Amino acid sequence: MGVRGRAQTKGQKWGSRTELMAPSGLFSELKMAVPWGHIAAKAWGSQKGSPVLCLHGWLDNANSFDRLIPLLPRDFYYVAMDFGGHGLSSHYSPGLPYHYQNFVGEIRRVSAALKWDRFSIMGHSFGGTVGGMFACMFSEMVDKLILLDSSPFALDSNELENLLTYKRKGLEHTLLLEQAAKGPSRVLSPEEMLQRFLNNRHVGEECGKLLLQRGATQVPTGLVLSRDRRIALPEHTFDFISKELCVHAIKKLQAHVLLVKATEGFFHVRREYDADKGPMLFMTDTLKSALGERFQYVEVPGNHYVHMNQPDHVAGVVGSFLQSGTRIPARL
Repeated sequence: MGVRGRAQTKGQKWGSRTELMAPSGLFSELKMAVPWGHIAAKAWGSQKGSPVLCLHGWLDNANSFDRLIPLLPRDFYYVAMDFGGHGLSSHYSPGLPYHYQNFVGEIRRVSAALKWDRFSIMGHSFGGTVGGMFACMFSEMVDKLILLDSSPFALDSNELENLLTYKRKGLEHTLLLEQAAKGPSRVLSPEEMLQRFLNNRHVGEECGKLLLQRGATQVPTGLVLSRDRRIALPEHTFDFISKELCVHAIKKLQAHVLLVKATEGFFHVRREYDADKGPMLFMTDTLKSALGERFQYVEVPGNHYVHMNQPDHVAGVVGSFLQSGTRIPARL
C-alpha cells in the first residue's frame, strides 16, 4: 500500500512527500493506495513527531482541521484524512456501500500505509464515532483518543423504532442512484454553493469556504460537490450498538480519552436539539466508570463546529492533553 506526496505548489522535498506553505500553516498532501482508488490526506509537522490521525465529521473533509492544527503543539505529526467518498479521496466502487465498518477499516489501511504501530486519534462528530470504534477494536494501537463534540459510539437506546427504517432507506437511496440515468452533476455558482453549504452547517462564511476548497470541484460553469452522491444521512450508515455492547467495548480501551463538549453542540445522530440526552449521559458515565483517571471531560463555549469557528477555544485543551498526563479544568 503506497504513500506518495502530491504537490500543487513548489516546496521543499520531504522524503516521498512534499511540504507546502499555505495560509493555515506548513502542510503536505498525501495519497494512500486502496483497492478502490486512494485515500487522500494532508499532514502537518515532522514525521519524527508523535503521530496524530485526525478524522473529520459527516460530509466534511480534512480541511476542517486547518484552523485548529496550526495552534497545536508542533512536536506532533498530524495527518488529517478524507474518508472515502469525501474531499479528495476516491469514491467507493459501484455496488460497495458506505458502511460504518468500512470507515473503521479505512483507519487501519491508513495506519498500515503510514507504518504506524501506535498513534493518537482526534475525531470530530462522525469522525470521533469511527475513531472510537477503532480504538476499541485495535486497542493496542491507540494511546490517546480525542472526541470533539462527539461520542465513541451511537447507542440504539432511543433509536430502536427507527433502526429498520434507517437500513431500508439507506438501501433504497443507493439503489435509486444506481438505477437512475447518470446525468451531469448539478452545477452552482460559487455564491450559490456557499449559501447552500452554510444552510446545512453551523459554520461561518470563512469556514464554509475552507471546507468547499476541498469539497467542491471547479467546472467551466461553476462548482459541483465532490462527495459521492450515494452518501446520504449518517444514520443510514451507522452501526447502532446496545448499552451492553457499549460497556463491553469501552472496557477494552487502552487509550486515554478526552471528550470536548461544545456548550451549544450536539452528540446525537438524529439532529434534533430537543432529543433525549440520556444516551450521552450514559456514555460519559460509562467512560468515567471504566477509565477512571484516563477519562477527561471538558466543556468549551461554542457550537458543534467550535474547532473551526473558534479553534482557540479548543487548542489549549487538546494541546495540554496531547503533551502531558496532567488533568485540565472541566470547564473553560
